[in-house]
Amino acid sequence: MTTPTATVRAGSRGILRQLRVDSGYVLVGFPLALASFVVLIVGLAAGAGLAVTVIGLPVLAGTLRAARFWADVERLRMAPVLRQPRVRPTYRDAEPGASTWRRIFATITDVQSWLDLAHGCLDLVVSVFSFVVTVVWWAGAIIGSLYWTYDWLLPFHEENVELSELLGLGDSAGARIGLNTAFGLFFLLTLPIVVRGCALLKARFGRALLTGVAEMRNRITVLEEQKRAAASAEATALRRLERDIHDGPQQRLVRLAMDLGRAQQQLAVNPDAARQTLDEALAQTRDTLAELRALSRGIAPPILVDRGLPSALAALAGRGVVPIELTVDPQLGTPDGRLDPAVESTAYFVVAEALANVAKHSRATECWLTVTRTDGQLDIVVADDGHGGAHISKGHGLAGLADRVRANSGTLTVISPDGGPTQIRAELPC
Repeated sequence: MTTPTATVRAGSRGILRQLRVDSGYVLVGFPLALASFVVLIVGLAAGAGLAVTVIGLPVLAGTLRAARFWADVERLRMAPVLRQPRVRPTYRDAEPGASTWRRIFATITDVQSWLDLAHGCLDLVVSVFSFVVTVVWWAGAIIGSLYWTYDWLLPFHEENVELSELLGLGDSAGARIGLNTAFGLFFLLTLPIVVRGCALLKARFGRALLTGVAEMRNRITVLEEQKRAAASAEATALRRLERDIHDGPQQRLVRLAMDLGRAQQQLAVNPDAARQTLDEALAQTRDTLAELRALSRGIAPPILVDRGLPSALAALAGRGVVPIELTVDPQLGTPDGRLDPAVESTAYFVVAEALANVAKHSRATECWLTVTRTDGQLDIVVADDGHGGAHISKGHGLAGLADRVRANSGTLTVISPDGGPTQIRAELPC
């Protein structure tokens, strides 16, 4: 159990660590911004001035290449401040073996390279402001909070009017030390907030120019992949439903129609045989209804809608052929803890398919199902002690399962070495 003292100590370490990261980012960022500003402004001026000649284009391309270098340095530096992984855009470059002029024009026509150049030229303004504010706050915190240690060393002249005297506190050493120490404590207490704000100002400015377009493109790519995965998952589910209906209820209904026709013919000549045929038709009707109920449970079981995911998974585990040890977060079944219907449906589908694979292919003697929610994410783990060998590939059931999970912005991981055991893990955002 975590004690309050340990929690406070851990929080203090986190604040100091973030203060160190933010301060280093801002203080080192100023000389880097100054160097990049000088290099890029000189290169841009030279390239633009010589643009009417052939020499200006290579100079401009070289300047844009230099802007890429400074941009990569800034992307690497701002990742810890933003607490996000580094995102590097894809630049437009000529194909391997292209001529020199083709490579030059490929660099000049790349939009992201111009955004890098704009950042290298404009970042100096933001860096100067952040640098000055950070230095002032650090100086105020150190000089003010330690003023009592060196006040006696400072020269004192009776003609000088101290700030403490102007504020009506008197001109004594105690008033002077108290006032300056109070200022120092103010700077010290607000130091993490102010430095954090300066670091975020500089980092977000860099993010807008250096990774904004790349993040948008990546997001578009992810959405396109999710759209394709959703379409593939729905197509797979429809094909499977069509196959199951064709192989099961449809064949039984054909048999039922034939039995009823035969019974109609037998009524006049052999009532006992007709009665036996009707009994067989009644049994076919019950079997057909049972198969239709099973198919409906695979699509949207009523218990999932009415009572939530824990009850639906408990019913699913109860019908399992292999003994299943079930662990589900009970909060998922409460009114306040219910998930989005799409997430619940996907989670149920994942578990149903995984348990079906365990029953059909794993030769397992025991299975473990764990469903938990942590940090806005639903974790589903299905493990068994079977012979393993499961994998995600086209034509296998796990491929459709992966498409269904990916369509909901989740990930599916399969660990199943030959000889077992097998673990299927799905992570779905709540």
